[in-house]
Amino acid sequence: MTTPRLTDRRPDISADELVDAMTPPPRFDEVRFDTYIPNPEEPSQAAAVAACREFAERVTAAGGDERRSVLRSLFGGRKARRPDGGKQGVYLDGGFGVGKTHLLASTWHAVPGPKSYGTFVEVTNLVGVLGFTETVRRLSQHRLLAIDEFELDDPGDTMLVTRLLSKLTDAGVYVAATSNTLPEKLGEGRFAAVDFLREIHAMSERFDVVRIDGPDYRHRGLPEAPEPMDDEELAEAAAATEGATLDDFDDLCGHLAGLHASKYGRLVEGVSAVYLRGVHAAPDQDVALRLVALADRLYDRAVPVRVSGGALSSLFTEEMLSGGYRKKYLRAISRLTALSRDLAKS
Repeated sequence: MTTPRLTDRRPDISADELVDAMTPPPRFDEVRFDTYIPNPEEPSQAAAVAACREFAERVTAAGGDERRSVLRSLFGGRKARRPDGGKQGVYLDGGFGVGKTHLLASTWHAVPGPKSYGTFVEVTNLVGVLGFTETVRRLSQHRLLAIDEFELDDPGDTMLVTRLLSKLTDAGVYVAATSNTLPEKLGEGRFAAVDFLREIHAMSERFDVVRIDGPDYRHRGLPEAPEPMDDEELAEAAAATEGATLDDFDDLCGHLAGLHASKYGRLVEGVSAVYLRGVHAAPDQDVALRLVALADRLYDRAVPVRVSGGALSSLFTEEMLSGGYRKKYLRAISRLTALSRDLAKS
């Protein structure tokens, strides 16, 4: 029997499904503040848990009467402000693997609805599907918007999300976000347009920054990723794994180019493991960034990965790893390495 391929899947997702799907991914269904184990050698981690707890309590305490007053101010033409005059955003900054997404999802779980959770890509795609005004209308009814992977790659997206956050916070919505870069440094090394930088600084003023330091927990004391398998061994392993897929790496890269990144999660939905044949370094930044998005969705869903050809650590060239998207690529390698160990243990 032929092993199924991801390239045979043509996922689609409607506007209503996009809104309903704005919840933490399956990997983070059960995380809570109490399940985050701070590294005792990194005091910023315990401090971050406390800061996120306090933020969640503040969001929860925002009562219905207060929100209705804020919304009346917004749609009545006056700029709304919190009664305490405080900032309505918390921004978790730190390297990959320090538990930022764990704390973001824990914050989301601790706050009563209505609320939304999505990656930066998912939020921008929601605006693309619904339109800006309708997105503001829907999300303005929520207490909290949580945005993971706040990494701005395009000046247009920066302007869009900055404007969206301005409208939502004026409407009384609280915002929690994660990234590997401080808000005022977003876009650094990529764009230097005056308008772009002005928008970045305006956005950063809406957040309290919580720094989280420490090594990547996914690799503390653990071995490196398994060596690539040979093609025959890979095919046999894929055929023996129920629910697995087997794809040629180049074919999959081409398939990803024809899908919006918001569909990558649906692409791997229900897949038990992903086997990739003939892995090599991404030929350009476009392919590399699509692989980052796929790696994130695989990690969210705890879908293990094994490969033949090159090692997962060689997906991105030295030039890529020294450029403006360096942190994205390192995060992807970190996550894929962890996923490859998961399959090697099974």
